[in-house]
Amino acid sequence: MTPNLQSHGAVPVHPVDEILPAPRLLALGLQHVLVMYAGAIAVPLIVGGALKLPKDQIAFLIAADLFCCGLVTIIQSIGIWKVGIRLPVMMGVTFTAIAPIIATGSNPALGLPAVFGAVMLAGIFTFIVAPYVGKMVRWFPPVVTGTVVLVIGISLMRVGINWAAGGNPMISTPNGPMPNPNFGVPVNIAIATVVLLTVLALVAFAKGFLCNVAVLIGILTGFAIALSLGKVSFDGLAAAHWVELITPFHFGWPTFDAMTTVTLCVVMVVIMIEGVGQFLALGEIVGRPVTCDDLTRGLRADGVGALVGAVFNTFTYTSYAQNVGLVQVTGVRSRWVCATAGAILIVLGCLPKLAFFAASIPQYVLGGAALVMFGMVAATGVRILGHVDFVENKKNAYIVAVSIALGMIPLVSERFFAQLPELLAKFCQNGILLGTLSAVLLNVLFNARSPQPQAHGLAKEPA
Repeated sequence: MTPNLQSHGAVPVHPVDEILPAPRLLALGLQHVLVMYAGAIAVPLIVGGALKLPKDQIAFLIAADLFCCGLVTIIQSIGIWKVGIRLPVMMGVTFTAIAPIIATGSNPALGLPAVFGAVMLAGIFTFIVAPYVGKMVRWFPPVVTGTVVLVIGISLMRVGINWAAGGNPMISTPNGPMPNPNFGVPVNIAIATVVLLTVLALVAFAKGFLCNVAVLIGILTGFAIALSLGKVSFDGLAAAHWVELITPFHFGWPTFDAMTTVTLCVVMVVIMIEGVGQFLALGEIVGRPVTCDDLTRGLRADGVGALVGAVFNTFTYTSYAQNVGLVQVTGVRSRWVCATAGAILIVLGCLPKLAFFAASIPQYVLGGAALVMFGMVAATGVRILGHVDFVENKKNAYIVAVSIALGMIPLVSERFFAQLPELLAKFCQNGILLGTLSAVLLNVLFNARSPQPQAHGLAKEPA
């Protein structure tokens, strides 16, 4: 693509750097917000629900997440020092880290402080290794990253399925765990099904913007049905403030757990390698080829995003693929549009009533959307595996088969490793770590002497 340079006086301006009129910036920025909004609020909703947090705490997680989405988006698109790729990129909380976050947060001995401590250390790790990601690709070729993402997606499906049925199948009572009377209620499953069918119908028949916000429309449809049936509670909404700033370390000072940290660092490696592909594609879309230095700055922003998330009570961040697609669909290449979208997200994050309203969405409504969103994580893994040679190199099939099987053990048999020594059992009970270790080691065993795939679309550094 040949860049259409525009001249402001004597200096030509690349479309990526063009500052559009304020009304266009606001309209186009709002469009980016709407495209990523459902994904942005879904993660804190899912984590908060899985950890059985009170509604006001879930609302705080949502508000904090929107605030951080905006802040990290501005850092990524505008750039500060050697951080930020300076392209039209929207940053949002990643689904890839949900499984280890829920596992750690639901552990009474660890909780959210350990989650935020691991997020912080994973951010520091990401910032440090960003310049060396090219060398890490050797250990994480598509057969490994595809397998890891597929394991993560499948692991998340249990959460989405339970939500579609109304929450956790068991609830805690003073007399011990009891079956959840609201689990599997037909009307809940019916509403979740409507949400799913609405999303699929929009994907099948809508085009452009409507297709991009299909998940958001599906959630709103299910919410409207639940509201009309009197199944939505707004208790506490009146007491929420209209405007409130996000306070750092709201859930307490972070603590540090080695296993959670290692898991999130592995997740960040996968996110960075996927991010390289997105940045290269975006560079081609906007007509500004990406250099190694650009990639380093973009990946450093992922690390800074995790640090920001740890301080302001959220999680790990990555570039959102759906917004990269929106740039391609609209043809609007200005990074200042995404910076404006970031400012809008910051404002939304400071409106607690809006976050409290989102926290009132019933779990089964989110479950219908989660089946799509978590399924898309698994589908991303399948897509990556589509680039793997299974015909000439039949050993790759063994890497995928064994790694997925090992990664599924904690999901289908919680006590499989119960008799092992405590530290080893803790490691093996983490399906993502187990699947990743298996994929990396088997890839080394089978493909150590095979040429690794190279990234395409990388521009040379200027002389």
